[in-house]
Amino acid sequence: MQKILRGMMNTMILVKPPRMTALRELHEAETGSFSILIGTILSARTKDETTTKVVKILFSKYKNAKELANAKIKDVEKIIKSIGFYHVKSKRIIEVAKIINSKYNGIVPDSLEKLIELPGVGRKTANCVLVYAFDKPAIPVDIHVHRISNRLGLVNTKTPEETEHELMKITPKKYWVQVNDTFVMYGQNICKPITPMCGVCKIKKDCKYFKMQNAS
Repeated sequence: MQKILRGMMNTMILVKPPRMTALRELHEAETGSFSILIGTILSARTKDETTTKVVKILFSKYKNAKELANAKIKDVEKIIKSIGFYHVKSKRIIEVAKIINSKYNGIVPDSLEKLIELPGVGRKTANCVLVYAFDKPAIPVDIHVHRISNRLGLVNTKTPEETEHELMKITPKKYWVQVNDTFVMYGQNICKPITPMCGVCKIKKDCKYFKMQNAS
């Protein structure tokens, strides 16, 4: 996995230095675990640039779980309107804020088991919070991680959850926190869904997809 991660980063640096993902930006800005939790929920089916912009505006008005818990849905909807499914997400993040405020005294839990109990928080979101908020080893699997892992031939899976479990088996734990961030950037910039840039990819020799495409 170290070779793959290094090859991805070297490819991106040479071809097009990638912008940070929305969650990495939140992590680097040290905005805190609650904003990362909310940012992750908002990021589903939304462009990173939009997520980053909306989260900054949202948390300039609501500083913590208590303030967001007491927010009016209509006010939140106005702020996050550019986010996909903003009606549903407005209700969801307020509901999550209420639970974090009342049950956990405003502190986001740092365990997978407690995180997935929150409304609208599945394994991917929970794992993102563990990685980006707490630097805890986990492998969040989104469409990019799932697609690229199967293209490379690292796994042969049908669902993101299956991919997560297989990657956990074959990836040394010290690399877990790097997988999502690197694979997502690679999927956005190089190994795209429809037209992957195989010509510039530095790991194509080890890629099952590339070998199949170029089989004689």
